[in-house]
Amino acid sequence: MNSTLTLESNYTLLNEIQTEGIRIENTADLTIRKGGAGPTDHKAITIFNTTLMIPVFSSTAKQSSFEVTSPTKMGMASLKKNGKIITTIRFVGEPKFYKEQTSDGIPFWKIARLHSKDVLATTVLQNCIRYKEKETSCQFCAIGESLKYDTTIAYKKPQHLAEVAKRAVELDGISQFIMTTGTPASSDRGAKILYESVSAVAQAVTIPIQVQCEPPDDFEWFGKLKNAGASSIGMHLEAVSNRVRNKIMPGKAEVSIAFYFKAFEAAVKVFGKGNVSTYILAGLGDTQEEILEMSKELIAIGVYPFVVPFVPVGNTPLQNHASPNKDFMHDILEPLARELVNAGMTSDTLESGCAKCGACSTLSSFEKKYVL
Repeated sequence: MNSTLTLESNYTLLNEIQTEGIRIENTADLTIRKGGAGPTDHKAITIFNTTLMIPVFSSTAKQSSFEVTSPTKMGMASLKKNGKIITTIRFVGEPKFYKEQTSDGIPFWKIARLHSKDVLATTVLQNCIRYKEKETSCQFCAIGESLKYDTTIAYKKPQHLAEVAKRAVELDGISQFIMTTGTPASSDRGAKILYESVSAVAQAVTIPIQVQCEPPDDFEWFGKLKNAGASSIGMHLEAVSNRVRNKIMPGKAEVSIAFYFKAFEAAVKVFGKGNVSTYILAGLGDTQEEILEMSKELIAIGVYPFVVPFVPVGNTPLQNHASPNKDFMHDILEPLARELVNAGMTSDTLESGCAKCGACSTLSSFEKKYVL
């Protein structure tokens, strides 16, 4: 099948695999993190020269028509659909920097993680003012789970991040660093913590860095973050309608969409077109039309809407919420990719960030249909 696949069958199959997830025979390795912030319960897999983060622990994945055999020592495995081998894939292996530790003895893998094949990522502050409170928490969030599993630490000091970043670049050729944070009880909403982190890393190693936080009250933080060494910023809406925001993320919904747009416009002036992005989780309850309409508004002001399929995480209120199916995602990603190509704002034009990596969505694969 691999030798006869067309471009169209590539991106449609990748979308199907990512929305369904895969059943995997052996998940006992450090590159699969159960619980926590960011893409969790996933495994990085390279298929058709594209690396994707694929769900492996979700309820959907457990029932998936896709399964893979245990990988060889080189990471190669057979991908099956309904028991029939369709192609060979490669598992992204454990990076070399995971075997090292900070100057005060903390394992590097507790400070920052490998995402996709060459992206370093961390949650600087592993706490949020809204977490654990039913009236305010985002129902999909599992930021505290990795602390419970002892796979991270609550606060990553700037010097720790600098040590990890330097060695990850030297040992594993890491191409970019993504720093997100839980929201602290301060008006900067995490921008100050990120500023300190970026400053330390930029002094230790030259690497593109994306920072991610809620919009700060003072937009002067955008210039400070840029001057410290950040090349892009992500401020994530997650849901696009007030109906879904109020239901799924009541605390975060208090920061209005109108305020997000003011922040987006201010950030684009600093970081440039496309280097401001927002995560949109398809499948929380927003319609396809709502997501596409919001995406068009974002693209018009130079913000990249990174639309990804929602994947429920265990021990969260939405752990049994269904993931969107392949058709739902296809009917969003195909027209969205066309809009992004027409705007000259595709994932390969970005400097850093989740959208640059692209592994948590097949959006960049859809873009290639219109670029070629």
